Amino acid sequence: MSASIFKAYDIRGLVDSELTPDFAFATGVAFARFLEIEREPGTVVVGEDMRPSSPALATAFSAGITSQGLDVIRIGLASTDMLYFAAGKLNLPGAMFTASHNPAAYNGIKLCFSGARPIGKESGLLTIENFVLEGTPMAMRNLGVEKTQNMLEEYVDHLLTLVDVADIRPLKIVIDAGNGMGGYTAPAVFKRLNAEVIELFFELDGTFPNHEANPIDPKNLVDLQKAVKKNGADIGLAFDGDADRCFLVDEKGELVNPSSLTSLIATRELAKHPGSNIIYNLISSRTVKEVVEENGGTAIRSRVGHSYIKKQMAETDAVFGGEHSGHFYFRDFWKADSGMLAALHAIAALGEDKKPLSSLLQEFNRYHSSGEINSTVADAKKAMDVIEKIYGKEDGVEVDHLDGLTINGDTWWFNLRASNTEPLLRLNVEASTEARMKKIRDDVLNTIRGDLDILVLIP
Repeated sequence: MSASIFKAYDIRGLVDSELTPDFAFATGVAFARFLEIEREPGTVVVGEDMRPSSPALATAFSAGITSQGLDVIRIGLASTDMLYFAAGKLNLPGAMFTASHNPAAYNGIKLCFSGARPIGKESGLLTIENFVLEGTPMAMRNLGVEKTQNMLEEYVDHLLTLVDVADIRPLKIVIDAGNGMGGYTAPAVFKRLNAEVIELFFELDGTFPNHEANPIDPKNLVDLQKAVKKNGADIGLAFDGDADRCFLVDEKGELVNPSSLTSLIATRELAKHPGSNIIYNLISSRTVKEVVEENGGTAIRSRVGHSYIKKQMAETDAVFGGEHSGHFYFRDFWKADSGMLAALHAIAALGEDKKPLSSLLQEFNRYHSSGEINSTVADAKKAMDVIEKIYGKEDGVEVDHLDGLTINGDTWWFNLRASNTEPLLRLNVEASTEARMKKIRDDVLNTIRGDLDILVLIP
């Protein structure tokens, strides 16, 4: 087994060479052992996406669980947020078989405690990995029972108790499911809305014949942009492979900055829950903090990554959390992320107003951002040290290391973070003017992509 298959937040690897039925069985055994130690309930909810390998892997995992005397509820085809719904509603631990937005050759497992509480490297995944590596001694046990339960309609019912879309004006909506799980969940949700839906790539196909189900890459949104303009739609939605992330396109076919959607949802949640805490990650636009405070809330900054946001939501009783990567977290959804719930918030706001989406979001577009730019570097720490010595000396600049290196100026900021798995530095820049943003972006990129050994470091 490759040690790299256990990531920071989940398990993910190549089917057949890394992720096999034997591995899935061993992981099921290890997960059952872990749950017993943690005194978790003795039943595990298991969901699966549309990848060809998912049913066999889920079946092997289920056999591993039941071999240890625990029971399994198979909910069948599901989006990741539907699995979180099941784990929350039933108050049971869960496992979702998906590789999210990764190419077809991959699959993976996302695990959670009862109540949809996350399991990451620091909260149990390392222990489970060690159990898999060690092997679990076989003991004489009564086999657990596997049963099936379809929870799609209950999932939809719950979503519609959280966002009121009963009286929205008629809307025309284009949805690109990317041949992923949005093609399964979206029809069940949108048949209940006052909307005409134009479907793109709703056929469940884990080989992704049309484009990768990864909407964070702009090239995968081109089909949606064209369809929105061609059909005169009010809004376009793009889901990733397991439909836990959602990206928007406005009526002009322009991509919506995820921080603008975070700001919009924050205003709606604060209207329902005045004075609440809102979590945002540190590569979100400064707009988010400003909007939260303007609407009487408290904005709390987080590291990038769902385990950090979910932890802070639990600690601060935050009503909502948004990540610039398109993940949106809701207290009333067991603090889990749901792309569909974020989409419903956008649709409700649009349907309650006569303005087009671009006008509705205009107040949240206050700055110019670079988007995330990756650079291959030999030594990420050295590169960040060089940048800190250059920019940290400027008057009025604040430096912090919450997650990588963040340099805050008066009308601009940038963040550099090292990838956990690749020799990459990720740069995000934002400024009040496009010219300032581009200047900082280009200067930082030229420095970290240059020969750091010959740079004269500023003492």
